[in-house]
Amino acid sequence: MLKILNKKMLSKSRRRNDVLEILEEGLRAADPKKSVQEALEEMSGEIETAERVFVIGFGKAVSSMAEACEEEIGERIFDGAIIIPENVDARGLRRIRVFRGTHPTPSEASVESTRRLVSSCQGLTRRDLVICLISGGGSSLLTLPAEGVKLEDKKMATDILLKSGAAIKEINTVRKHLSSVKGGQLINLLKPAKVVSLILSDIVGDPVEYIASGPTSPDPSTFKDAYSIILKYGLMGKLPGSVVERIERGMRGEVPETPKPGDETFNNVKNIIVSNNMKSLTAMGRKAVELGYNTLVLTSFAEGEAREVGRFLCAIIKQIAAYDLPVKKPACLIVGGETTVTVKGGGKGGRNQELTISVLTSCGGLRNFVFASIGSDGIDGYTDAAGAIADFSTLEDACSKGLNPEAFLEDNDSYNFFKQTGDLIFTGPTGTNVNDFTLAVIH
Repeated sequence: MLKILNKKMLSKSRRRNDVLEILEEGLRAADPKKSVQEALEEMSGEIETAERVFVIGFGKAVSSMAEACEEEIGERIFDGAIIIPENVDARGLRRIRVFRGTHPTPSEASVESTRRLVSSCQGLTRRDLVICLISGGGSSLLTLPAEGVKLEDKKMATDILLKSGAAIKEINTVRKHLSSVKGGQLINLLKPAKVVSLILSDIVGDPVEYIASGPTSPDPSTFKDAYSIILKYGLMGKLPGSVVERIERGMRGEVPETPKPGDETFNNVKNIIVSNNMKSLTAMGRKAVELGYNTLVLTSFAEGEAREVGRFLCAIIKQIAAYDLPVKKPACLIVGGETTVTVKGGGKGGRNQELTISVLTSCGGLRNFVFASIGSDGIDGYTDAAGAIADFSTLEDACSKGLNPEAFLEDNDSYNFFKQTGDLIFTGPTGTNVNDFTLAVIH
């Protein structure tokens, strides 16, 4: 759902309401259905000349992307299958079959669904067109472990990497080298058909080789890169033996590398980004101007430890409050990207909630600002919240309840802090995924 479900409760002031309105504009701009409809219009010639059209897909946003295909080219679809999370609705689909998997870690359901999806594309010829719909979440939904790697071991490795503080690009580098379909290897199962992938980007900078672990894209990363990531985060003694053994065998050349740029495998493949974080940030900027704010879209490349990014953003908020630089008050500062959290405490939270509590603690007693951050997919970490909103009233409420935000931050327990102050943002699963939306208004 592309709206904030508890917006009325959170709108304690005009400025808070403005922040929530701007966030919702970002969600609307990330509508995957509309994005695919626009892409299909540009592909009309390729669709008409194909002998048969197949539609496959995997990811958190793929249900509505598939709906767009049925509405726009339904009569031309010969066969189709998608893999989506268990909690995503797909009742509107009639021609494209729906299989289920799990996210953020894979399961036997993901493996079985992947096998069934691949089997739907048997007997392809050069005259066929495969439209491949890809969005964030595809890495765990499209799962077929490489020979010698047990699913449980791959699942454990994914979970350890997610909690290590590794960036999504690093996580997907390792995943690709434990898979039979990631890192461009899906194309081997779709040859010799023409493949056009329509991609909703959930990774900073839109690198197609990392989105959903790049199943239809050449993979520049190597087994050596995957090994370096394991060493970087001190995971050698923590990962299952089959995972480390697979990567070490790859480094010795005993198992084949993923296909690389320049490989003729990709001569008949196109990868197209249909929507991304910057598209939403631009729409948010327009909405902020409409609401009367001097607006700065600072970056769509925000990465790093959530609490550190929060401290940096607080410094900019203070600069605007004190000196009207780099933008005059009333100001709206908009940021996109995806931070990470290295979990050391025993609490509950997500990167957007941790980013928000970091800004709150860093900005201290600053009164004239409102800050919020959400995941565009509506799921922040292992919680049911999309993110959180905070201002001086949050601190006042925390003080009256005897809550110390710094202690909650240290315990990675941002969810329970904002739950008690009533500042969690809920959207439910949005059906889209283009990274995170972060903004502050300073007045």
